[in-house]
Amino acid sequence: MKTLKIFVILLVLTTGIAKAQFTKAELQVSGLTCALCAKATEKALKTLPFIGEIKTDLIRNTFLLTFKSGEQVNFDQISKKVQDAGFFVNSLKTTFDFTSVKVADNYFSYGGDTFQLMNATKSPEGQVAVTIVDKGFAPKSVSKKYLGQIANASTSNAGRVYHVAI
Repeated sequence: MKTLKIFVILLVLTTGIAKAQFTKAELQVSGLTCALCAKATEKALKTLPFIGEIKTDLIRNTFLLTFKSGEQVNFDQISKKVQDAGFFVNSLKTTFDFTSVKVADNYFSYGGDTFQLMNATKSPEGQVAVTIVDKGFAPKSVSKKYLGQIANASTSNAGRVYHVAI
């Protein structure tokens, strides 16, 4: 019996450590006019391997996405699925766990991609909501506000560079 209890405790601890660092997101889509539009978008998003659960809020035109543990999240694929369904991403706010992540000069890496914090005054800790402000993920006014601050800085990572605001 003790062995079983120890096994269960170890399983719970390892599951907590192996969680994906992006845990959930709130995706606001523009252009939805009816429940069928929302259903088509939801159906397209469910085909992504890293999305576990989707809850739809038709009043606010949002999808609450829960990401699968251990799966790498690809935000470009989310945007492409929404566009392929005939709509546009109005905003994408996601929760990132900074607990075991090193942030250097407002940059951090996840899954081969680089993320630049556009408005951080100190290094974030724990679970923090970040909004992707790149073109195609935010309204033009928001993208222009943040992306106008970018100096041509190079990063050592060869993956995609996302710009995020806290």
